Amino acid sequence: MFASPTETDIAPSWTLLGLLQRGRGDGWLHALAAPRAEAVAALEHCVLHDPRADWQLERRSLYYARLYLELGADLRPIAEHLFDAEDATRSDEERTGLALSVLGHLATYGRGHALKLLRGYAVRGANWRWALDELAVRDSDAGLRALGPRILDRFPTTEEGEAALASAVRDSFEPRPWRIWAEDPDRPAQRKRLTAALEQGDFDRWQRQLRPSGPRPGWSVASVLDWARDGYEQSPRQWREAPAARCLAAVAGPEDRPALLAAAAGGHPAARAAALRHLADRADPRALALIEAATASPDPDLRRAALTAFSRMDGAATLAQAREWAVRGDELGTTAAALLARRGTATDAPRVLAALHRAARTGGADSRELRPLVEGVGRLCVTAAVPVLRHLYRETPSSQLRCHAARALAATDPHFTNGLAVECLWDCEEETRQLGAESVPTGDARVMERMHSLARDPAEQAGVISAVRGRLGRPRDRNEPAG
Repeated sequence: MFASPTETDIAPSWTLLGLLQRGRGDGWLHALAAPRAEAVAALEHCVLHDPRADWQLERRSLYYARLYLELGADLRPIAEHLFDAEDATRSDEERTGLALSVLGHLATYGRGHALKLLRGYAVRGANWRWALDELAVRDSDAGLRALGPRILDRFPTTEEGEAALASAVRDSFEPRPWRIWAEDPDRPAQRKRLTAALEQGDFDRWQRQLRPSGPRPGWSVASVLDWARDGYEQSPRQWREAPAARCLAAVAGPEDRPALLAAAAGGHPAARAAALRHLADRADPRALALIEAATASPDPDLRRAALTAFSRMDGAATLAQAREWAVRGDELGTTAAALLARRGTATDAPRVLAALHRAARTGGADSRELRPLVEGVGRLCVTAAVPVLRHLYRETPSSQLRCHAARALAATDPHFTNGLAVECLWDCEEETRQLGAESVPTGDARVMERMHSLARDPAEQAGVISAVRGRLGRPRDRNEPAG
């Protein structure tokens, strides 16, 4: 009925490995029921080969750390992965980031070996900044203070080394370790180096503020469009569509409309994109026709800019045009359907549902077009969408999309509370666990056990704990059976 997920290293959703890679609650439960060796092998595969398509948005580390505790899994495979010879040639965060985050959570749970591994990797590893950030929020002052000299050994006392140190201090995500080292009374030479590095970082930020690279007061429409075009010509390319449109809002007057219409109709892609964005933000009567023409351009950046400009528009004329375009099978049709999903009325439900089916069939369960459509069928309470929403919940490799599918099911599926909502309590995503806590009936013994476990978990997020405690403190629903 629907296309399979895009070819990736993700195992089928019915396997233990596939469930754990997706971060589903059922994966957690199946791992505890499976033979321990099989469960540990699947868990280690996930941690050492990050399954996330977007590691900056999707969560897995707390989910896997809890499983390490439940299964009593050995940390030696993580140590071997971190200190493998490949670490010297691959410094990318994707190789070790997930393992380091899992160790961070395990340190929170009191696993001393996890803390030692983080300290060792901070001193020796290529992705040491990530390990240091984990330690910054978990290690003691004394533990961090002892690391200072060995971290500073990474930076030779040369001009280049001092510049690299200042850059590392300035760009650190967690400043706590650097400040502890800069205040260490037992190491005056270290204090001197880090005080200078902290001052240099502050000076660099001040200098950047004094040398802004953007438009200046008094610029004309032509100057702003030239600035957008200049960014496009640089290497690497700087796509200035949005900031240029904001500048146009400040400098353009009614007399500039002919020049902006001309720029949006043709010419350089960067100037055309900025003009399109400006005209769309002001609902210019010609904006829709210009957007449609731009989506046929061979330049992918310009096509994206035109679609973005259209997605930002509102009003009756925009909705009417979106209803016409939503039946198209191209990017403009998908964007139109997404606009209706966000801003349309109940009469748009069939169009949004048709677009959701089309996206699931053609793009698979991880298609980037799915999220607004999934949210839309939930907002519009399209009960006919329940089968495809269940399919996406079970199949998508994206835990973020699964969260949105769960929210849509909560609004459309009368069986959600007694079914998938229970699984949500074990999901890898905080928002999905919170939804489960808000939705499940509290008359089930397994549910109550999980809710109490979440309420006392030191690593659980505040939103989940608040939802759980709100349910635990509420009398049982009249229609819920006794546990």
